[in-house]
Amino acid sequence: MSDELNSKVDKTIAENFVVVFSKSYCPYCSSTKKILEDKNVKYVAWELDQMGEDGPAVQNYLVEKTNQRTVPNIFIKQQHIGGNDKLRELKDSGELDKLLTS
Repeated sequence: MSDELNSKVDKTIAENFVVVFSKSYCPYCSSTKKILEDKNVKYVAWELDQMGEDGPAVQNYLVEKTNQRTVPNIFIKQQHIGGNDKLRELKDSGELDKLLTS
């Protein structure tokens, strides 16, 4: 993957409160976006399946960066959260609200 694309991923994570790396057909990604929308959280979503050959390259870079191959791959305040299961855990425990407001 190009350094330029890596830099674009890193810049997007650095400049946005919440970033979701997603695939448009993924039910777990849809669930993640719904949780965020229900909390009125603005987020940036990259739909990897709609990015042509850049999509797999971004996914490979995220594996290097996070050790996570699956989507959704979620960042909140530049911190890697994980996937939908982890986001649900944070929501159910009340930690998500703390993370979103702190």
